[in-house]
Amino acid sequence: MVMADRPEVQTASAPVTALTVVGLAQSMINGLARVPFRKPWSGPSGLLDNLGQSVTRQTIRAFMGYSMGLPIEEFRSMEKMLDDVCRVVMPPFVELTDGVELTDDIVGGVPGLWCRAKASSDAYVDDDEDKEEIGATILYLHGGGYIGTSPMMYSAFASSLVRISGHEVFIADYRMAPEFPFPAGVHDAADVYRGLLGRGVDPDHIIVAGDSGGGGLAASLVAYLRDHDLPRPGALALFSPEIDLDLDHPSVTENAPYDILPWSIPVTPYLHGVQPNDARVSPVNAEPDPSWFPPTFVCWGGSEMFRDGIRDFAARLEASDVTTHAIEEPGMFHVFPILMPWAEASKRVFRALSELADGHVESDPEAVQTH
Repeated sequence: MVMADRPEVQTASAPVTALTVVGLAQSMINGLARVPFRKPWSGPSGLLDNLGQSVTRQTIRAFMGYSMGLPIEEFRSMEKMLDDVCRVVMPPFVELTDGVELTDDIVGGVPGLWCRAKASSDAYVDDDEDKEEIGATILYLHGGGYIGTSPMMYSAFASSLVRISGHEVFIADYRMAPEFPFPAGVHDAADVYRGLLGRGVDPDHIIVAGDSGGGGLAASLVAYLRDHDLPRPGALALFSPEIDLDLDHPSVTENAPYDILPWSIPVTPYLHGVQPNDARVSPVNAEPDPSWFPPTFVCWGGSEMFRDGIRDFAARLEASDVTTHAIEEPGMFHVFPILMPWAEASKRVFRALSELADGHVESDPEAVQTH
């Protein structure tokens, strides 16, 4: 499911959607045309990485800038079309590159997408001795600023996590703003978590993960679980999390020329009247309980607009004696491991994540293929 498939969500007509997609293509071509004039060879890395970073920055910035100016019904229709394309392209792609199969499912009443290694599936491996164990379950909350994207659009990155960690990944298709503002997304994430527990998954073998708005949602989920007497997950993994919706740090303006995010980051549709400094939506303002808060991996770019807020979040965890592994990559923008997985900075993140994957979440051979 994508947001446009929900009965409560309005969409545009086919002709308007076609015009919207044409406008998107024009905007992205215009963005790419600017690359040669922005010194694409300069940067903190090698020539190819710097060029890749410049092209990626301009492409995503053009996409986001155009999308944020659309009426919501046109945005949802365009999102639906992009999701349809991904549904055709992504399954064979991740099977070829990562040996991963994609399966739609509903967990805890919330739709989503399973990403699992084919080598762990009965459909592909007959001999139990040759079957790979699923060491843990990653509940992944996709990014999109609390307002956009879909699980299928994140299947390539999730499949990379399967390959890196050896775990299975469920990407939750949670409700998003403006149609479903806070706390709808948190409640959906919590329902998925309960659903996993109901299927027999040990909470010690669950990693809650997310990026951007999904990273903020993952951190909010952890607080929700504690407040509602649910067992804590085995670990938390965050990629450029949007965990401070006040947006009052110097990096928000200082890094605006270097990031992929639009200079006017939309948070009002998600907040819907909730104060941006409320700890439920801005986990940076929460007081982590070291006896309960799970071990946390967090990474971000030194040139992203959320940098200062994420720094404060990581520092607060460390000051509270929460086991924390924090990585800031100089010169990199928002969610760089997802947008530039080939970059050296992203490879360093993946190596660190691989080393930590089995450090805090134990494997349970008896739980393999039970859910």
